[in-house]
Amino acid sequence: MEKIATREAYGKALAQLGEERADVVVLDADLAKSTKTIDFAKRFPERFFDMGVAEANMVGTAAGFAAAGKIPFCSTFAVFAAGRAFDQIRQSVANTRLNVKIAATHAGLTVGEDGSSHQSVEDIALMRSLPNMTVFVPADAVEVYGAVRAAVNINGPVYIRLGRSAVPILHDQGFSFTPGKAVKLRSGNDAAVIACGIMVAEA
Repeated sequence: MEKIATREAYGKALAQLGEERADVVVLDADLAKSTKTIDFAKRFPERFFDMGVAEANMVGTAAGFAAAGKIPFCSTFAVFAAGRAFDQIRQSVANTRLNVKIAATHAGLTVGEDGSSHQSVEDIALMRSLPNMTVFVPADAVEVYGAVRAAVNINGPVYIRLGRSAVPILHDQGFSFTPGKAVKLRSGNDAAVIACGIMVAEA
């Protein structure tokens, strides 16, 4: 079974989106090679902003872009996006319902190589607690493409949770991503198993 990291798919989807939408800008916190926003940066350097190791400033800048009519995608590791910049997301993005998209990579426990300081296990709980915030946790590369396209069409804040490691592709290319809709992958009569993100393949 083919495997692709959801962060890899994000980079490609974002670069495609840049071809179609001149109002999309991308901000990163000095992690473009890891978050894969480097794909967008190479193609559209005039719309890419490396904010350095300053996640709170990145989110505040993104709020300014959104207030000026742009559609900013912010990227960093999930532990920094949801943790370090939580106050700025809460006050400057969620409460004001600004059109900021936060795509956080290296989420969950699978970043074992980076140590426990980088293992974000609370980011979904933090983001879903915010007003006006839509949360997407794609299970594979195909869902990532759908999530990025859905995010740009939602007028308001969106959090997209992405992983570091390669995961199996579960859907064919004809899959239609619908926000808020569960997808049944297998039928049975003994139990209901519900999962999101990288745990879908495991489940």
